[in-house]
Amino acid sequence: MDYAKKAIELGADRAARFGIGDVAFDERVVLKCVFGCASYGMMHTCPNQKSPLSMQDYERILKRYEWGIIIGCADKKTSQEVSFEIERACFYDGYYFAFSLSDCGLCETGGTGSNDASCGCALALCKPCRNPVKARPAFHSVGVDVFKTVRRLGMPIGVLKDEFERQNWYSAVFVE
Repeated sequence: MDYAKKAIELGADRAARFGIGDVAFDERVVLKCVFGCASYGMMHTCPNQKSPLSMQDYERILKRYEWGIIIGCADKKTSQEVSFEIERACFYDGYYFAFSLSDCGLCETGGTGSNDASCGCALALCKPCRNPVKARPAFHSVGVDVFKTVRRLGMPIGVLKDEFERQNWYSAVFVE
């Protein structure tokens, strides 16, 4: 199956196949999580606080995959939903280790960067995740330099200079 084409059919703006060598790993990305994310530690998908794995562990594990699909969307929720559906399609096609990484946007306002404790992710409300089957960690939160990776594939990404600029949300599905 052409998973990149399927991602577009599901609502992605762009999608491309990558080889594992295209993925740029850099432990420095965790600094942006810890010191740049207003939602840090407030989401069940923050692996730096919720997982016993280190950045080195994530890199070692992800490098065991051979290829995958990068998915670009206009919003976080669509990116998460499309990447999960591609992961699921890969699983049904026999790639049982397929795994998506997408900044979780399943809850109404979850992960918006709000400092308000009433944000949509249940963790902020001290409750279990409402979507544990679909929730996935962010691409960058496991040590992937999203900017460098996406640029290697010729896709658009840039630093937003004001709140009115259109953001590009990226997720990835790692496949054997």
